[in-house]
Amino acid sequence: MTAADALGRARESFDRRAWREAFDHFSVADRDESLCGEDLERLATVASLVGRDDLSVDTFARAHQEFLSRGDTERAARCAFWVAFHLLISGKRAPGSGWIARGRRLLEDGAHTGAVHGLMLIPLGIQRATEGQAEAARAAFSEAADIGDRCGDSDLSTLGRHGQGRALIHLGKTAEGVALLDEAMVAVTADEVSPVIVGGVYCSVIAACREIFDLRRAQEWTAALDEWCASQPNAVQHRGYCLVHRAEMMQLHGAWPDALHESQLACEQFLSPPAHPAAGEALYRQAEIHRLRGGFAEAEEGYRQASQFGRKPYPGLAQLRLAQGQIDAATAAIRLVLEEAPPLTRPLILPAYVEIMLAAHDLDAASAAAAELTAIAGALDAPFLHAVSAHATGAVLLAQKDARAALSALRRASALWREVDAPYDAARACVLVGIACRLLGDDDGADMELDAARQIFTQLGAAPDLSAVDTLVRHSGPVASGGLSAREVQVLGLVATGKTNRAIADELHISEKTVARHVSNIFTKLSLSSRAAATAYAYQHDLAGRRPAATT
Repeated sequence: MTAADALGRARESFDRRAWREAFDHFSVADRDESLCGEDLERLATVASLVGRDDLSVDTFARAHQEFLSRGDTERAARCAFWVAFHLLISGKRAPGSGWIARGRRLLEDGAHTGAVHGLMLIPLGIQRATEGQAEAARAAFSEAADIGDRCGDSDLSTLGRHGQGRALIHLGKTAEGVALLDEAMVAVTADEVSPVIVGGVYCSVIAACREIFDLRRAQEWTAALDEWCASQPNAVQHRGYCLVHRAEMMQLHGAWPDALHESQLACEQFLSPPAHPAAGEALYRQAEIHRLRGGFAEAEEGYRQASQFGRKPYPGLAQLRLAQGQIDAATAAIRLVLEEAPPLTRPLILPAYVEIMLAAHDLDAASAAAAELTAIAGALDAPFLHAVSAHATGAVLLAQKDARAALSALRRASALWREVDAPYDAARACVLVGIACRLLGDDDGADMELDAARQIFTQLGAAPDLSAVDTLVRHSGPVASGGLSAREVQVLGLVATGKTNRAIADELHISEKTVARHVSNIFTKLSLSSRAAATAYAYQHDLAGRRPAATT
């Protein structure tokens, strides 16, 4: 293939958004002949879309020089914008600042007042935001959005509104900020902007949702962007901190294998020299999943490595120490972490703090932390935080032996966890509900709650929690073949005698609805599909006609 053929195919692939093909063909053409500024821009764009960020920056810089040599300062400044944009979002502030200055200098003659002038305000806004100057950042982004609207430049309008939304959130104007972020994401998913900015806007929106604990919105925009990405062959839109945030959401929603895979991809990407600033976050997320699954050695190593990359290994490491039975070490660590935690991160630390303080029998500290969570949840009004708050409050009340009040809070927590689709946390709430039911004399309720938790922990592979539930079940009575609880054995025995659910309910002094739930659980656990099959199983295992124990 000649260089001319490769270039022709590259342009054709670019026009139909076949990014990998375009990248390959442009690379061949670039080796064999000097590309013009416009084709260098195209190569830089596809390099970014296929994940070659360093090459993208270098190629935009080459395009910048090419346009300068032609006297096209406006196009040169636009390329300077893209160089600065990529450098700043990857954490390279000094070179990014240098390219901002270069681009702005090219526009000093005042002849360029259009979209390119607005574009140079975007990296300036990013720079101000990273310096903590939220109001200055908002002003820059707002001006950029206005220029984009005036010039009909959707990329500029979207970047400006997105940046303005982030700045407003940091200024405490959450509702206004979120509305602008939603508007920016509508433009992204409606395919109104250049593909090269999609990943950056999405990643930033997800980070903002995480900051305000609006995980439902984060999940909705993730689903929308995944659909958009399916239409973009070979585009690598998820990278940087974005990969870590996605893994965190997958973990919350119970997709632990996917979360582990995503965090492993992030580690592979971030640990390649030079290491990305997000490497510590990726290692921490991996360690968290290992801890939850009982891989304590892998978790400890992950926390250690995360610390080496500047990510403090808490609260995960303190929770690991608690799981290992090292309560004093967990207590000392979590106390120090909470003392040093800035306001925005306290809601992430407090749930672990409550759990560890309860294990250390410091009810006053646990109660104070639960009250703080309640106040934060009331201020931010996010379903996730309301679930966290109700869970912590219920756990404290349970430790204080107020089982009835605990049951109310914990049932609310369980419902809220299900509302935000957090199965692991919902299962942990079920365990506490089961304990509260047992304290109130409702053994059937306790059995069903513990059984529901056990099933979820089994599906997730949450080995430490599964072991803890099995201990609780063993303490309440023997577990029969197939994992049936004592009450389920009784129900199965009566089913085998031919009794109806109504008759079983009367004999066991429970509701017919409760009997139906027990029968459904029996069928599920034993992989049975009929009462006849259940009867056969009962006779095979000498369970037919089993009656309630005298103490039941």
